[in-house]
Amino acid sequence: MVQQGRTALVLSGGGARAAYQVGVLSAVRELLPDKRTNPFPIVCGTSAGAINAASLAVYSEDFGDAVDNLLYIWRNFHAGQVYRADPWGIGKTGARWLLALMLGWAVDRYPKSLLDNSPLRELLTERLDFSRIDRAIQRGALYALSVTASGYTSGDSVAFFEGGAGIQPWKRMQRAAIRTPLKVEHLLASSALPFIFPATKLNREFFGDGSMRQLAPISPAVHLGAARIFIIGVTRMNEPDVRRRGDVYPSLAQVAGHALASMFLDQLMIDIEQLQRVNDILGRVPDSMLEEMGLPLRPIETLVIAPSERLDDIAAKHVDALPIGVRTMLGGIGGTKRAGGGLASYLLFEKPFTRALIDLGYRDTMARADDVVAFLGLKPAPDAP
Repeated sequence: MVQQGRTALVLSGGGARAAYQVGVLSAVRELLPDKRTNPFPIVCGTSAGAINAASLAVYSEDFGDAVDNLLYIWRNFHAGQVYRADPWGIGKTGARWLLALMLGWAVDRYPKSLLDNSPLRELLTERLDFSRIDRAIQRGALYALSVTASGYTSGDSVAFFEGGAGIQPWKRMQRAAIRTPLKVEHLLASSALPFIFPATKLNREFFGDGSMRQLAPISPAVHLGAARIFIIGVTRMNEPDVRRRGDVYPSLAQVAGHALASMFLDQLMIDIEQLQRVNDILGRVPDSMLEEMGLPLRPIETLVIAPSERLDDIAAKHVDALPIGVRTMLGGIGGTKRAGGGLASYLLFEKPFTRALIDLGYRDTMARADDVVAFLGLKPAPDAP
C-alpha cells in the first residue's frame, strides 16, 4: 500500500561525485512499476546535486525520460563541458593568478576563480527548459523544487524554490527560503565551488556553492512538506574507525580535498543523525501530549543510499583521464597522487570516472532493493495478460 504524504529526494553536492546519484536514480527507475510516474514530488538539490535535481524537475512528467537524460549526460561527460579545460584556458587563468600574487598590491583587479565554468552555462542552457518546471507543478507531476546557494555578503544559506501555492517561504538563523522562478543562474550559483568556480549574482548579492554554511541540508525538504526523505550521499556513511600513521606532510591537494569534504559531506551526515535522534524522541512521546503542548512536530522517515566504496580511491585510479592542462595543474599541488584523490574527485568530469560511479550507485541501490521498494511503498507491476 502506498504510504500517505509526499516523498522528497535530497541530492547533496560533490562535483563530479554527483554521477553516483544518477546510478542510484537509474536503479530506482528499474524498481518502479510505472517508469513514467515521478516517485519524488519534492526534489531538493545543492551544488552539483542541484543540477541533477533541476534536470529531474524539468522532465518530471516522465521520470524514465528524466533519468535517461541524466544518464546520457553523465555517461558521456568530459571536463570541457563544465569548465575550460584546454591548455590555453588553463594557462590564461594560471597567468592571472600569478600576476595577482606578484602585483596584486599595484592592481586592484583579482582573478574571480581558478577555472572558467562558462561551458557549464552553455550546457545547462541547451539541455534545460526551465519553463517546464512550473508546467509540471500545475499538472501535478511535481510539487516543489529547491536549489540552495550561499550568500557571500549575508552569509545566509538560501533555498530558492518553485512549488505549490500552499508553500510559505521561511526564515531561520542563517537560513532562508525565497520563492522565485528558477533559472540557469541559480544552478551556477549553487554549484560554484569556492575558489574553483566564480560566484554568480542573484538579485542584489553574489552567491556561491550551496554547501557552504549549509547547517541543515535536509531542512528545505522538511519545510516543503516532506513526510519521507530519500537521501543520496556521495561519501561512505560508515568509514572504518582506523587512524593511520601519517609521517608525510599533506599536499595542498590533500588539504583542499579535506576542506571540501568537510563542506560537502560532513554536515549532511550530522543532519541525518540529528533527524534520526528527533524521530527517536518523537516516537517515545504520545501524540496527545504533543498536541497538548502545541508542538507541530512529526516523525520523518528517511532512507539513505551512500557509496559502498571510497570515491577518492576510484578517482585516483582515473585521474589520467583528465585533460593534460588540468592534470598538470593538479599534479603541481599533489592532486594526481592517491592522497590527493579527494580534490581530483570533484573535478573529474570524465566518462571513465563518472561511469564507474554510475555503476556503483546502481549496484548499491539494487543491493537494497527491498528497502527502496518498502520505503517508496511500491506495488509490483500487474502481470501482463
